[in-house]
Amino acid sequence: MYTQEDLTQARKALQSWQEKFDRYSGNNPNKYQADIKSARRTVRLIESALKASGELPLTEQEQLEKDLDAAFPNAESKQTVEFRGRTYQLKFWPLEKSRSGKNVIDWGRGWVEVT
Repeated sequence: MYTQEDLTQARKALQSWQEKFDRYSGNNPNKYQADIKSARRTVRLIESALKASGELPLTEQEQLEKDLDAAFPNAESKQTVEFRGRTYQLKFWPLEKSRSGKNVIDWGRGWVEVT
């Protein structure tokens, strides 16, 4: 299990890598990018685990998405549903791509209100 201290450490590590990249004056645009991606992935993983365990509170949008996921567990991409008098659509987007940018390593998902 993760703790909030683990999350603080992970965020500090991410900030440290980003600052190193910002200070880098060489001509390699990929310098530190693997480390930054790894640190971002770690922060996402720890935040997700803490929110799942209830140690971190869910935002209003995250709670809504949790309720929608429970109500529509078999929803597919771009599926539109009616929930509490409003219409929502399930969307997916790439969170992380490979170095070449051709392959998606990690997908994000969420419900978007359709007007």
